[in-house]
Amino acid sequence: MKHLLKLFVAVCFLFGLMAGPAVAGNVLTLKKGDPVHLASWFVIAGPNTSLGTDEVRGVELAVEAMGGSFKGHPIKVTTHDDGCSPEGGQTAASKIAADSTVLAAIGSSCSSSAKPGVPILWKMKIPSISPSNTAPFLTDPASGPDFAGYLRTCHNDMVQGAVAAEFVFKKLGLKKAATIHDGSLYAQSLAQVFADAFKKFGGTIISEEAVSPGDIDMRPVLTKIASGAPQAIYMPTFIAETAHCVRQAKEIAGLGKVALMGAEGSFSPDFLTAAGNAAVGMYHSSPDFSSMDASYAAFLEKFKKKYGTSPEAPFHAHAYDAVFMIMAALEKIAVVKGDTLEIDRDAFNKALHDTKEMKGLTGTITCNQYGDCADPKIAVYQLTEADLKANKMSTIPFWKQY
Repeated sequence: MKHLLKLFVAVCFLFGLMAGPAVAGNVLTLKKGDPVHLASWFVIAGPNTSLGTDEVRGVELAVEAMGGSFKGHPIKVTTHDDGCSPEGGQTAASKIAADSTVLAAIGSSCSSSAKPGVPILWKMKIPSISPSNTAPFLTDPASGPDFAGYLRTCHNDMVQGAVAAEFVFKKLGLKKAATIHDGSLYAQSLAQVFADAFKKFGGTIISEEAVSPGDIDMRPVLTKIASGAPQAIYMPTFIAETAHCVRQAKEIAGLGKVALMGAEGSFSPDFLTAAGNAAVGMYHSSPDFSSMDASYAAFLEKFKKKYGTSPEAPFHAHAYDAVFMIMAALEKIAVVKGDTLEIDRDAFNKALHDTKEMKGLTGTITCNQYGDCADPKIAVYQLTEADLKANKMSTIPFWKQY
């Protein structure tokens, strides 16, 4: 009986070795035929789906551009929903972390998902590269070692908030502003950066208000803001909440001529559909599409050909660049031994952070030690009746600071 038990254990162990990639310490070993496994965690359900859908497509196009393989190993991508929430981020990250075959994660879409999710991934030595997490906290040195495996190809909102404030104060010449956020890490941080920068320029923030995700009636908050007679309202909230604010602001006495401004969280045709005519004339801060690399035009053609539509959110190209950044780092440290590929996870993370002067769709990508990698160019866009009629967000900047 003991001999049978030993034989059973040995057979199980043998089949375990044959079943897929092996992990010894911090080294991931891919045998012949084993895939390079990337796991994306994006928002792929709910009102902000356009953000994650564009990122999924950016990843798919990048893998296709690479021929779908790396040194004879197929590139496999699994997709998880980050829910654009702390709970969704924790759930998605836990699922990814439980799979020892995952080399790297691409995501999350939302900063609120990343804050609880990234430490879960990094505990298993899985680095995460986000195309759209813009909250300053995530790459702040004070975030600590739990975020040592975190990087992003998008801008840091320390840049975006200051650009938006400069536009309102200097370009529009407005001196009194209010902000609205939804309590999310992204919106609250961006609203705060805007407020701080606006005050440094010499402006006055008359009110800093908050709504909650899912709120429909924004009139109490807007009425409170109106009592301070603002000239501008900056609302870096997501699609539904921004649309409600924009539509209802037209009903509030004293807000009829106030400049309204959103950010990339509502930069989507879905916002145009939700806000309707009330959106005409308002502004958005978002990545500057006019500054993309010359290869971006060809990327857009491939995107349209494959999916039958243009991108609907700002971070498709950033997702594409994240994949190329991952594979460039892998190229530097992967050890080929016959049909086997050995990947030291710590060396891989270091190679990611050592990325320098990489030419991407979004510009030149160079990472610092805390994971900020973007060439952060932000522009301001103004919505027109033509945009509304076409149900497309303009990609031609109304203003930029350079």
